[in-house]
Amino acid sequence: MVVRVLGIDPGLTRCGVGVVEVGAGRRASLVAVTVIRTSPSTPLEKRLLTIGDGITALLDEHHPDAVALERVFAQHNVSTVMGIAQISGVALHAAAKRGLPVGLHTPTEVKAAITGYGSADKRQVQNMVARVLGLADIPRPADAADALAIAICHAWRTPATPADGDASTLTPAQQAWHAAEKAARGSGAARQAPGGAGRRNRLGR
Repeated sequence: MVVRVLGIDPGLTRCGVGVVEVGAGRRASLVAVTVIRTSPSTPLEKRLLTIGDGITALLDEHHPDAVALERVFAQHNVSTVMGIAQISGVALHAAAKRGLPVGLHTPTEVKAAITGYGSADKRQVQNMVARVLGLADIPRPADAADALAIAICHAWRTPATPADGDASTLTPAQQAWHAAEKAARGSGAARQAPGGAGRRNRLGR
């Protein structure tokens, strides 16, 4: 069975969007990747419209089976949190209109899924995204690579979580993902992504 996932790295100035297909043996391939850009000088409502229209066009073009978004649960920069939340709302609405399931994944979960290490840095994640997808070069800018990482993480999510709760049968990378997921779910309001606050610390930036 082949699963197609559209991943979104939400940002007002640069919103990364990547589409991957994952089949048997967790083999992943690139379908599309882009960055939707808006200017800080543009009114907020028009920026959200541009991003929403861009996401809608990509959903209609590539017909994914699911949508995945980065979930940022701890930020000290209120304006950054608001922007991410607003874009996420636009994306969630577009997915819901098409009856698509949505997955929200923390930076730690994504890093663990891609590299096997929940505290991996940006370069490690980018290198592994290129390797997993068989790309000669790392997708640029970083928002594009992050969107692909989120999509891959979501596509790998089901096999990464054993039905009986026994993580001993998983690969090292899957075990790291499973541990990161449990920690993210169980630590409540005290949770914070590695590296502290601010958009630059999401997925290692």
